[in-house]
Amino acid sequence: MQLTALDGIGDVVAGDDIAQIIAASLGAIRLAAQDVVVVAQKIVSKAEGRRVDLAGVTPSPAALDLARTTGKDARLVELILGEASEVVRAVPGVLIVRHRLGLVMANAGIDQSNLSRDTPGEPVLLLPVDPDASARAIRNGLRAATGVAPAVVISDSFGRPWRLGSVNVAIGVAGLPALVDRRGEPDRYGRRLEATEVALADAVAAAAGLVMGEGAEGLPVVHMRGLGWQESDAGSAMLLRAAGQDLFR
Repeated sequence: MQLTALDGIGDVVAGDDIAQIIAASLGAIRLAAQDVVVVAQKIVSKAEGRRVDLAGVTPSPAALDLARTTGKDARLVELILGEASEVVRAVPGVLIVRHRLGLVMANAGIDQSNLSRDTPGEPVLLLPVDPDASARAIRNGLRAATGVAPAVVISDSFGRPWRLGSVNVAIGVAGLPALVDRRGEPDRYGRRLEATEVALADAVAAAAGLVMGEGAEGLPVVHMRGLGWQESDAGSAMLLRAAGQDLFR
Protein backbone atom coordinates (compact mmCIF):
# COMPACT_ATOMS: atom_id res chain seq x y z
CA MET A 1 0.00 0.00 0.00
CA GLN A 2 1.02 3.59 -0.58
CA LEU A 3 0.12 6.37 1.84
CA THR A 4 0.73 9.96 0.80
CA ALA A 5 0.11 13.01 2.96
CA LEU A 6 -1.23 15.86 0.83
CA ASP A 7 0.66 19.14 0.91
CA GLY A 8 -0.96 22.53 0.70
CA ILE A 9 -4.10 22.00 2.77
CA GLY A 10 -3.40 25.17 4.76
CA ASP A 11 -5.57 26.67 7.49
CA VAL A 12 -9.22 25.65 7.29
CA VAL A 13 -11.96 27.99 8.46
CA ALA A 14 -15.71 27.74 8.91
CA GLY A 15 -17.52 27.37 5.61
CA ASP A 16 -14.60 25.88 3.67
CA ASP A 17 -15.39 23.01 1.30
CA ILE A 18 -13.14 20.15 2.41
CA ALA A 19 -13.72 18.12 -0.76
CA GLN A 20 -12.70 21.04 -2.97
CA ILE A 21 -9.60 21.67 -0.84
CA ILE A 22 -8.62 18.00 -1.11
CA ALA A 23 -9.25 17.91 -4.87
CA ALA A 24 -7.05 20.99 -5.32
CA SER A 25 -4.26 19.39 -3.23
CA LEU A 26 -4.01 16.05 -5.04
CA GLY A 27 -1.25 17.28 -7.34
CA ALA A 28 -0.13 14.41 -9.54
CA ILE A 29 -2.43 11.92 -7.83
CA ARG A 30 -5.38 10.84 -9.95
CA LEU A 31 -8.05 9.30 -7.76
CA ALA A 32 -9.11 5.71 -8.42
CA ALA A 33 -12.26 3.98 -7.24
CA GLN A 34 -10.48 1.77 -4.67
CA ASP A 35 -8.53 4.63 -3.11
CA VAL A 36 -9.16 5.84 0.43
CA VAL A 37 -8.89 9.42 1.66
CA VAL A 38 -8.32 9.87 5.40
CA VAL A 39 -9.20 13.27 6.83
CA ALA A 40 -8.30 14.53 10.30
CA GLN A 41 -11.34 15.37 12.41
CA LYS A 42 -9.90 18.74 13.27
CA ILE A 43 -10.21 20.27 9.81
CA VAL A 44 -13.70 18.83 9.41
CA SER A 45 -14.77 20.43 12.70
CA LYS A 46 -13.20 23.73 11.68
CA ALA A 47 -14.98 23.73 8.31
CA GLU A 48 -18.29 22.90 9.99
CA GLY A 49 -17.99 25.76 12.47
CA ARG A 50 -17.62 23.61 15.59
CA ARG A 51 -15.37 26.18 17.26
CA VAL A 52 -16.57 27.51 20.64
CA ASP A 53 -15.10 30.35 22.69
CA LEU A 54 -14.73 29.36 26.35
CA ALA A 55 -15.12 33.02 27.28
CA GLY A 56 -18.80 32.77 26.41
CA VAL A 57 -19.51 29.58 28.41
CA THR A 58 -21.22 29.72 31.81
CA PRO A 59 -20.66 26.53 33.83
CA SER A 60 -23.60 24.81 35.49
CA PRO A 61 -23.52 23.54 39.10
CA ALA A 62 -22.84 20.02 37.76
CA ALA A 63 -19.90 21.33 35.74
CA LEU A 64 -18.53 23.24 38.72
CA ASP A 65 -18.72 20.10 40.84
CA LEU A 66 -16.93 17.97 38.24
CA ALA A 67 -14.34 20.71 37.74
CA ARG A 68 -13.48 20.53 41.44
CA THR A 69 -13.11 16.75 41.18
CA THR A 70 -10.99 16.75 38.03
CA GLY A 71 -9.14 20.05 38.32
CA LYS A 72 -10.31 21.03 34.84
CA ASP A 73 -11.64 24.39 33.67
CA ALA A 74 -15.33 24.44 34.63
CA ARG A 75 -16.22 26.05 31.30
CA LEU A 76 -14.58 23.20 29.44
CA VAL A 77 -16.38 20.71 31.67
CA GLU A 78 -19.68 22.38 30.79
CA LEU A 79 -19.00 21.82 27.09
CA ILE A 80 -17.96 18.23 27.77
CA LEU A 81 -21.21 17.55 29.60
CA GLY A 82 -23.14 19.10 26.73
CA GLU A 83 -21.57 16.62 24.32
CA ALA A 84 -21.82 13.59 26.62
CA SER A 85 -24.56 11.08 27.39
CA GLU A 86 -22.75 9.65 30.45
CA VAL A 87 -19.76 10.35 32.66
CA VAL A 88 -17.67 7.17 32.74
CA ARG A 89 -14.73 8.25 34.91
CA ALA A 90 -13.92 11.46 36.78
CA VAL A 91 -10.72 11.68 38.84
CA PRO A 92 -8.04 14.37 39.17
CA GLY A 93 -6.78 15.20 35.69
CA VAL A 94 -9.12 12.75 33.92
CA LEU A 95 -12.68 13.07 32.60
CA ILE A 96 -13.85 10.16 30.45
CA VAL A 97 -17.37 10.30 28.99
CA ARG A 98 -19.60 8.45 26.58
CA HIS A 99 -20.05 10.95 23.78
CA ARG A 100 -23.53 11.44 22.33
CA LEU A 101 -22.18 9.64 19.21
CA GLY A 102 -21.47 6.54 21.32
CA LEU A 103 -17.71 7.06 21.49
CA VAL A 104 -16.09 6.58 24.91
CA MET A 105 -13.35 9.17 25.09
CA ALA A 106 -11.53 11.76 27.15
CA ASN A 107 -13.07 15.23 27.32
CA ALA A 108 -15.76 14.32 24.73
CA GLY A 109 -13.10 14.85 22.07
CA ILE A 110 -12.99 18.60 22.76
CA ASP A 111 -9.56 19.91 21.89
CA GLN A 112 -7.55 23.11 22.08
CA SER A 113 -4.49 22.05 20.06
CA ASN A 114 -3.68 23.32 16.56
CA LEU A 115 -5.99 26.31 16.81
CA SER A 116 -4.48 29.54 15.55
CA ARG A 117 -3.14 31.91 18.19
CA ASP A 118 -4.58 34.69 16.05
CA THR A 119 -8.09 33.50 16.91
CA PRO A 120 -9.65 35.85 19.48
CA GLY A 121 -10.86 34.54 22.81
CA GLU A 122 -10.23 31.06 24.18
CA PRO A 123 -11.27 28.73 21.34
CA VAL A 124 -11.88 25.00 21.63
CA LEU A 125 -13.07 22.59 18.95
CA LEU A 126 -15.92 20.10 19.26
CA LEU A 127 -16.38 16.94 17.18
CA PRO A 128 -18.53 17.17 14.05
CA VAL A 129 -22.25 16.80 14.74
CA ASP A 130 -22.43 13.70 12.50
CA PRO A 131 -19.01 12.45 11.34
CA ASP A 132 -20.51 9.77 9.05
CA ALA A 133 -22.57 12.44 7.29
CA SER A 134 -19.42 14.57 7.04
CA ALA A 135 -17.54 11.65 5.44
CA ARG A 136 -20.38 11.08 2.97
CA ALA A 137 -20.41 14.77 2.06
CA ILE A 138 -16.66 14.76 1.41
CA ARG A 139 -16.98 11.60 -0.68
CA ASN A 140 -19.82 13.09 -2.73
CA GLY A 141 -17.86 16.31 -3.14
CA LEU A 142 -14.83 14.40 -4.42
CA ARG A 143 -17.08 12.53 -6.85
CA ALA A 144 -18.42 15.85 -8.14
CA ALA A 145 -14.94 17.39 -8.40
CA THR A 146 -13.02 14.45 -9.88
CA GLY A 147 -15.55 11.96 -11.22
CA VAL A 148 -14.30 9.35 -8.72
CA ALA A 149 -15.68 8.48 -5.26
CA PRO A 150 -12.92 7.09 -3.02
CA ALA A 151 -13.78 5.82 0.43
CA VAL A 152 -13.47 8.51 3.09
CA VAL A 153 -12.44 8.00 6.71
CA ILE A 154 -12.51 10.79 9.29
CA SER A 155 -9.94 10.06 11.99
CA ASP A 156 -9.28 11.25 15.51
CA SER A 157 -6.62 10.26 18.05
CA PHE A 158 -7.78 8.17 21.03
CA GLY A 159 -6.16 6.96 24.21
CA ARG A 160 -6.76 3.35 25.26
CA PRO A 161 -7.71 2.14 28.73
CA TRP A 162 -4.98 -0.48 29.15
CA ARG A 163 -2.17 0.90 26.98
CA LEU A 164 -0.15 4.10 26.96
CA GLY A 165 -0.13 6.47 24.03
CA SER A 166 -2.74 7.52 21.52
CA VAL A 167 -3.58 6.09 18.11
CA ASN A 168 -5.83 7.30 15.32
CA VAL A 169 -9.22 5.65 14.97
CA ALA A 170 -12.16 6.18 12.62
CA ILE A 171 -15.04 8.33 13.86
CA GLY A 172 -16.64 8.81 10.43
CA VAL A 173 -16.72 6.41 7.47
CA ALA A 174 -18.16 6.49 3.97
CA GLY A 175 -17.69 3.86 1.29
CA LEU A 176 -15.65 1.09 2.87
CA PRO A 177 -16.92 -1.25 5.61
CA ALA A 178 -15.85 -0.03 9.04
CA LEU A 179 -15.96 -3.59 10.43
CA VAL A 180 -15.25 -6.78 8.48
CA ASP A 181 -16.75 -9.95 9.95
CA ARG A 182 -14.49 -12.94 9.28
CA ARG A 183 -16.20 -15.34 11.67
CA GLY A 184 -16.79 -18.70 10.07
CA GLU A 185 -13.78 -18.46 7.74
CA PRO A 186 -11.00 -21.03 8.12
CA ASP A 187 -7.58 -20.10 9.47
CA ARG A 188 -4.48 -21.39 7.68
CA TYR A 189 -4.85 -24.78 9.40
CA GLY A 190 -8.54 -25.16 8.65
CA ARG A 191 -9.84 -24.16 12.07
CA ARG A 192 -12.99 -22.06 12.00
CA LEU A 193 -12.58 -18.44 13.11
CA GLU A 194 -14.94 -17.89 16.04
CA ALA A 195 -14.51 -14.26 17.06
CA THR A 196 -12.47 -12.46 14.39
CA GLU A 197 -13.95 -9.13 13.34
CA VAL A 198 -11.48 -6.73 11.74
CA ALA A 199 -11.82 -3.01 12.55
CA LEU A 200 -10.85 -2.05 9.01
CA ALA A 201 -11.62 1.65 9.28
CA ASP A 202 -9.63 1.93 12.52
CA ALA A 203 -6.67 0.18 10.89
CA VAL A 204 -6.87 2.62 7.97
CA ALA A 205 -6.98 5.59 10.36
CA ALA A 206 -4.02 4.27 12.38
CA ALA A 207 -1.95 3.74 9.24
CA ALA A 208 -2.73 7.25 8.02
CA GLY A 209 -1.78 8.64 11.43
CA LEU A 210 1.81 7.54 10.83
CA VAL A 211 2.15 10.04 7.98
CA MET A 212 -0.23 12.69 9.34
CA GLY A 213 1.68 13.13 12.57
CA GLU A 214 0.27 14.43 15.85
CA GLY A 215 1.88 17.84 16.23
CA ALA A 216 2.93 20.68 13.97
CA GLU A 217 3.24 18.64 10.75
CA GLY A 218 0.22 20.32 9.13
CA LEU A 219 -0.71 17.22 7.10
CA PRO A 220 -4.38 16.54 7.89
CA VAL A 221 -5.26 14.56 4.75
CA VAL A 222 -3.77 11.26 3.59
CA HIS A 223 -4.34 9.44 0.30
CA MET A 224 -4.15 5.64 0.51
CA ARG A 225 -3.84 3.27 -2.44
CA GLY A 226 -3.59 -0.51 -2.59
CA LEU A 227 -6.19 -1.50 0.00
CA GLY A 228 -8.90 -3.84 -1.20
CA TRP A 229 -12.41 -3.12 0.10
CA GLN A 230 -16.03 -3.79 -0.73
CA GLU A 231 -18.59 -0.99 -0.92
CA SER A 232 -20.59 -0.43 2.26
CA ASP A 233 -22.93 2.29 3.50
CA ALA A 234 -23.00 1.09 7.13
CA GLY A 235 -20.81 3.90 8.51
CA SER A 236 -18.78 3.99 11.72
CA ALA A 237 -21.57 2.84 14.04
CA MET A 238 -20.53 -0.77 13.33
CA LEU A 239 -17.41 -0.15 15.44
CA LEU A 240 -19.26 0.93 18.58
CA ARG A 241 -19.69 -1.50 21.44
CA ALA A 242 -23.09 -1.00 23.06
CA ALA A 243 -23.05 0.28 26.63
CA GLY A 244 -24.62 -2.99 27.81
CA GLN A 245 -21.69 -4.92 26.33
CA ASP A 246 -19.03 -2.88 28.12
CA LEU A 247 -16.40 -5.42 29.17
CA PHE A 248 -14.74 -3.31 31.88
CA ARG A 249 -17.61 -2.08 34.07
